[in-house]
Amino acid sequence: MNYLILGASSGLGRDLAYIFAKNSHNLVLLSRDERDLKSLKLDLENKFQTKIDIHQIDASSKDNVNNFLNANDRLFHDLDGILFPIGMMVNNDNIKNDNETTNKLIQANYLSIVDFTIKVIKIFEKKNKGVIVGFGSVSASLGREVNTFYSASKRALESFFESLSATFLKDNIKIQFYILGYLDTNLTFDKNLILPKASTKKLATKVYQNINKDNLKKYYPFWWGLICLIIKLMPFFILKKITKFIN
Repeated sequence: MNYLILGASSGLGRDLAYIFAKNSHNLVLLSRDERDLKSLKLDLENKFQTKIDIHQIDASSKDNVNNFLNANDRLFHDLDGILFPIGMMVNNDNIKNDNETTNKLIQANYLSIVDFTIKVIKIFEKKNKGVIVGFGSVSASLGREVNTFYSASKRALESFFESLSATFLKDNIKIQFYILGYLDTNLTFDKNLILPKASTKKLATKVYQNINKDNLKKYYPFWWGLICLIIKLMPFFILKKITKFIN
């Protein structure tokens, strides 16, 4: 089967590429870092004897995303599934961001995924099959002073996937969404976090094991579900006091 992974060169995306290639799936890998993509392609093809196609793309650029989508129509017709382990964060992401930084954060973390989904969903509808896997963040559960537009984008993404799931509830198009806590990736490197980082390799294995399941929404690690539920039930005056402790 053929899967596309947007954000494939590091962290969770890289681990997903390995687990899918290990199980003999052909992959289309997209990332901004062409050097890492070439290295990953060589390693995967040597280890697993599977077909790996790579493309450099800057998901934070609307023009770059649109150009890729318009130039690669055939590529999407061959896909059985698409995964979006992409995330972009910047230092000092707050309400005072300049417009360029804000637009790049929203484009990379939300709009690029919407654009790819709109492209592929029409094809999946015609075939009456396909799987779309998105990855949100527990940061979307609460507005904050820092990582403002990252968390806002992830909240929009979660709502978008809920709408996708509702739309295709009775179809053979599977919509899966994982709400992620702290992961051991470059996004959390050197950050002082109040809870432990989870393994991206273990998460990639879970995603692969679930790839043929019907619509699902899961927290990883699972206990973040309880934390987010408590946050939703808290009065707003309490939430205002605890936001300063959350990165």
